[in-house]
Amino acid sequence: MPTDQLILIVVLVAVFLVVGAGAAFLLRGRKTPPGTYTATRDANDPAPGGVAVDERPGAPVGPPAPTADAGAGPDTLVEDESLGLEEVPVEVPAPVLGRLARLRARLVRSNNALGKGLLALLSRDDIDEDVWDEIEETLLLADLGTEPALELVDALRERVKIEGHRDPERVRLLLREELLKLVDPSMDRELVSHRQDGRPSIVMVVGVNGVGKTTTIGKLARVLVAEDKDVLLGAADTFRAAAAEQLSTWGARVGVPTVKSDIDGADPASVAFEAVRAGIEQEVDVVMIDTAGRLQNKVGLMDELGKIKRVIEKQASVDEVLLVLDATTGQNGLNQARVFSDVVNVTGIVLTKLDGTAKGGIVVAIQRQLGVPVKLIGLGEGPDDLAPFDPEAFVDALLD
Repeated sequence: MPTDQLILIVVLVAVFLVVGAGAAFLLRGRKTPPGTYTATRDANDPAPGGVAVDERPGAPVGPPAPTADAGAGPDTLVEDESLGLEEVPVEVPAPVLGRLARLRARLVRSNNALGKGLLALLSRDDIDEDVWDEIEETLLLADLGTEPALELVDALRERVKIEGHRDPERVRLLLREELLKLVDPSMDRELVSHRQDGRPSIVMVVGVNGVGKTTTIGKLARVLVAEDKDVLLGAADTFRAAAAEQLSTWGARVGVPTVKSDIDGADPASVAFEAVRAGIEQEVDVVMIDTAGRLQNKVGLMDELGKIKRVIEKQASVDEVLLVLDATTGQNGLNQARVFSDVVNVTGIVLTKLDGTAKGGIVVAIQRQLGVPVKLIGLGEGPDDLAPFDPEAFVDALLD
């Protein structure tokens, strides 16, 4: 074989090997572009927008950082890095047990009108029909609901008739027992916050505008971090301006990363899908997905919420759907709860603002109507003013 032909063959083989190795390296390092599905799309799924994973120990407040490639397409992975901006200091959340004591003290100050009223009425020497009517009215004004109020009045009537006690301490004990039955300590209030079958626990958080949903997610992240959980947040509320940055800042305060879109109005389902994918890859304990503040009377938005849940379940089951309710809305909160429960199968209630003008009976009314437990309560504006709901502590606070 001529020498020049041999040299040409060697050169071609070398070029082939170099090109092949380079291609293999690129393919091996390539990940599914954020916002794309690895499963079949729904017919009405729009094209996804870019998604940024904010993994800084502290996230700056403001617009998303610019991408490295200004001409990148919508499926390009965008890593939102600090780019030299000032970081938010990482905080140490308050222990959960300490929160319960503090929240109970606040509940005593703000919500004890119900307990005091009932104790005063039941401690009278003569409890006639007028007194029972007053007791029933007190319960209804506390948003207990008609059926639970009548049930409690009947139980109290029977016990007072049989026992005949007027001693304040005995009356308090009697009332505590009956109220505790209504709050139902037997309901499972444990939050699914541990890994499930080798994957993260997936928690969707829903609720109408103005209930403090994004803030609640940030506070719940602090609760989980205080329990030594690895958490990742998904900013799927892409309709409200600055919602993603608000969530990212909450997470950054406790060192929790946030997956968010770099495009305003991006497909929420795509962001939720990408957040779950990132959580699975990073082997975190919990992925929490924020959703837009849906108005329960707008069917299109509720359909979108159902779609987010379906898209998430293409790669992992949704373990918790927490509905955030403003306790001061009273019976209107029940209407919201029914609609959301029909769409996404709510597994737990988070009651915010359970102080001030809130009425404690809403806890009983919601649980009785939906068969869904109140799992968390918030009693203030502070970052650690959220805690697991304790039925006994709640009833004791009402009667203190």
